[in-house]
Amino acid sequence: MAETYESAGVSIDAGEEAVERIKADVRSTFRPEVIGEIGGFGGLFQFDPTGYREPVLVSATDGVGTKAMVARAAGSFSTIGQDLVAMCVDDLVCQGAEPLFFLDYIAVGTLVPEQVEQLVAGVAEGCRQAGCALVGGEMAEHPGAMEPGEFDLVGFAVGVVERDAMMPNSVASGDVLIALPSPGLRSNGYSLARRLMFDVAERSLSDKAWDDSHAPSVQEELLRPSVIYAPAIRDLTATIETHAVAHITGGGLPGNLKRVLPANLDALVDTDSWESPRIFRELQRIGGVETAEMRKVFNQGVGMVAVVPSEVAMKALDSLRTQGHRAWVLGEVVEGSGDVKFSD
Repeated sequence: MAETYESAGVSIDAGEEAVERIKADVRSTFRPEVIGEIGGFGGLFQFDPTGYREPVLVSATDGVGTKAMVARAAGSFSTIGQDLVAMCVDDLVCQGAEPLFFLDYIAVGTLVPEQVEQLVAGVAEGCRQAGCALVGGEMAEHPGAMEPGEFDLVGFAVGVVERDAMMPNSVASGDVLIALPSPGLRSNGYSLARRLMFDVAERSLSDKAWDDSHAPSVQEELLRPSVIYAPAIRDLTATIETHAVAHITGGGLPGNLKRVLPANLDALVDTDSWESPRIFRELQRIGGVETAEMRKVFNQGVGMVAVVPSEVAMKALDSLRTQGHRAWVLGEVVEGSGDVKFSD
């Protein structure tokens, strides 16, 4: 029998079926600037610079880490694409940019069109929430390098900002830190979370995440989709003076707030201003994890932090709450040495 590409583990027919399945979801994200159709050699976006004085393009790329392993184990692929979009577009808005378009890359051991359809549906939902267009992507089948059922998901986003509106800018002592809540882990710290839940606590996906009859299952908690903050932050920065925005991902509050601080200022976080969601407290209890380690690995319930002048702090809170986020005052900027300190 003659050898074929399919006998080596790659199905061109399955790839073509997957493309047909995702077309409607992809089209649902299109903005007026999108020209052409999916299936070309590149996504086409007709950017009009005349609406800007001095536009700067901003790009970001990210993945979903080992959260993908939880999705695979659960056989649930419909929301992890939203996580991917959040990781990218919420980085863009930290520099003041409006997300314009997005591309994804999906690598699989064996291409199953239904699985790809669910993954891309999640990406499309994230793009709709963020207001950016999904203009293209790539599906790659890697038999031998990846097992059947395994997948990896990577995204790439592009946005635009006026040069004089780029952040961080003019962060000063006395500025107020405004926090936006994250109800779950987003896409960070999953290597430790999986070890604690599955290896140390020996829980299954269907078990309760903690001892409470009303607790969600481990699967529900670990696959909780990431909140997309981009529209709320864009509205905030368009209407209220904002000096910086920090996306709280890997590195937690210490690692990410530091990225927007001048060398002569500190961020002082009031640890009494919020209580971390139960999932973080449960993970800490299971592993006896030190508080400093928790703060370094997980977001601890804070997904995004805006830095604003004190005189507009109440307006900033109102703006973010109007957008559906239960924002609160997390702390302040003080004289220091570019560090993040906690009140406890």
